[in-house]
Amino acid sequence: MTLTITVSDEVRHLAPGFSHFAVEAHGLVNAPSDEDSSALLDEATRRLVERLGGRAPHEDPHVAAWRETYAAFGAKPSRTRNSAEALARRALTDAGLPRVNRLVDVYNAISVAHLIPVGGEDTDRIRGAMRLVRATGQEPFPTVAGGADVMEHPEPGEVVWCDDEAVTCRRWNWRQGARTRLTEESVNAVFLLEGLAPLAAGELEAAATELAESLEKMSPGARITLHAPA
Repeated sequence: MTLTITVSDEVRHLAPGFSHFAVEAHGLVNAPSDEDSSALLDEATRRLVERLGGRAPHEDPHVAAWRETYAAFGAKPSRTRNSAEALARRALTDAGLPRVNRLVDVYNAISVAHLIPVGGEDTDRIRGAMRLVRATGQEPFPTVAGGADVMEHPEPGEVVWCDDEAVTCRRWNWRQGARTRLTEESVNAVFLLEGLAPLAAGELEAAATELAESLEKMSPGARITLHAPA
């Protein structure tokens, strides 16, 4: 794998049931959202409704596990929701899921259909290895607030994704930074699918496989590799 991804011992101690699957892709072709990517989001919403069977997203056992883990590192899960729950809640509103661009739409669809947090990073913008760690509170997190660039810092003990330059995603998978997000110019990417017990390992792999298949349809000729948890 071109990009190194590591999970710190502190995070593994916090969440011993955590696992992740990476889908690495080179030679992608991105573009604005279109009918095909919109259809994937609509189908994902249909699958979500069927999966929940009238329950709220937080009542799903996997989402409930994320809420417990968020609380364990000091986040308030009813206010700071993991990315899968946040997307699922949006999917069930009248407004529905946002249309961002084709690549983001694809991985958001997988997240909603499987109720699994999924993130996409532009590997050409990653500096060094990607690491999942508990923050000291000193790490920089460049972001945008009110239309202006601002510099934030995570709370001490907060779980964050970071590279050699800065935090790339705060509160595990709550909010991604602008620097590494997938834009219409992105051609190389890594997609991270994250799971906690009681999610079966096979479910994570199935979601990763479905994501890879969607990427191949979108970008014929792209080089796509699946990497199981280390």
